[in-house]
This record gives sequence, C-alpha cells and structure tokens, in this order.
Amino acid sequence: MIANLIGHSVTLREMLETDWMDVHAYASLPTVSRFQPWGPNSEDDSLEFVQQVVSDSNEVPRSRFVFAVIVENKLIGSGEINIQDFIDRKGEIGYVVHPDYWGLGYATEVAKMLIEFGFTQLNLHRISATCDPRNIGSVKVLEKIGMVREGTIRDDFLIHNGWRDSHLYGILEHEWLEQITSKK
Repeated sequence: MIANLIGHSVTLREMLETDWMDVHAYASLPTVSRFQPWGPNSEDDSLEFVQQVVSDSNEVPRSRFVFAVIVENKLIGSGEINIQDFIDRKGEIGYVVHPDYWGLGYATEVAKMLIEFGFTQLNLHRISATCDPRNIGSVKVLEKIGMVREGTIRDDFLIHNGWRDSHLYGILEHEWLEQITSKK
C-alpha cells in the first residue's frame, strides 16, 4: 500500500473496492465517457473496474497505480499512472474528474501529482499521455503541466461514434526537473 499523495487541494489515495459506487457516479455519465473507449458504465462495469484496480495493486512487479481523487473527503475522480516499460522507464498517466468539478483546477493538480510520483517514486524517465483532440479541457491540462505535444496518432481508439485520433503528449525527467527548479 502506498501512502496518500497530498496536494494543495487534492489527496490521491489508493482505490478501495468500496469506492465503486463513487466511481460509478461519474463513470456512468455520457459527458465523462464522451471521448473515451469505455462507458457510460453500468454498475457492473464500474464494480469490475474497481475490482480490477484492486487486483492490479497486488501484482509484483506492480505496473498500474490507480488513485481515488479526494477533495474535501469526497471521491470526485481517479488518476492513474501505468509503467509501460520497466527497462526504458516509460509510463503513462490518465485522469477522470466528475463534471461537477470541471474547470476548478483539480485535473491539473492530479496530473502534476501523477507526474511527480512517476519521476520521484517510480524512477521513470519518460511519461506520456494521450487525449482526444476534441477534448479541449484535457488538452489544456496537459499543456499547462508542461507536457509537449509530440504528434497525433490517427484512428487510435474505436469509440462510440467511430474511430478517434489521439494527441500524444510527453515529458522527460530532465524537463520536469527544469520546470520545478525554475519555479522555486
């Protein structure tokens, strides 16, 4: 079990099986899954997701870290970092926030915390993220946290209304270190 990650206004804690109804509260919404290859979730989908997350947390070596996003003692979303390659030290982040909390900076804070965790605790060299080019909110988050748009992956995911392109973003460990030292 990993200790909670404490941010300015967000706490990230490991997902618990009992969190599935709170996950379902946002994962069942069409607006949340609009740009995703999953959802809107049924109750069974949300329960299975959380059960899989809990099971993955026991894998050795562990490659998936999914956190509940907690604001004022309420679960409002999830943040995830996956180790894609242990040898080349590559990881990928993702995040989802309930729409009632969009535009308040929580996704940005979560993404920053995941990147810091990836570089400082998981010893990653490169962290990437993808997002649908139409998802302007996520594009803004990734750019705000200093990730560089590296290109567009065409027809990357089959979603509800056809194929979806993905913008690919990345940040390297030395770029992140330069960012945090220049802000001091």
